[in-house]
Amino acid sequence: MHDDQNGKCAICGSHDIELGKRLVVDHDHDTGKVRGLLCAACNSGIGFFKNKTAILRKAIDYLIKDKEHIG
Repeated sequence: MHDDQNGKCAICGSHDIELGKRLVVDHDHDTGKVRGLLCAACNSGIGFFKNKTAILRKAIDYLIKDKEHIG
């Protein structure tokens, strides 16, 4: 899996060498299925959003709305 992802986080693309840390195995908490390797920040981020795509979409909409307001 590490080679398939070229040593990069599946979300942000940071390389484990530049991070100075190994990527972590991300899995679906409901099924146990491994999804990929993530950096600690991305893994924590999706965890904080409770692995819920609806909440992540709302967060994206929130950020887009803020950018449109500013600029």
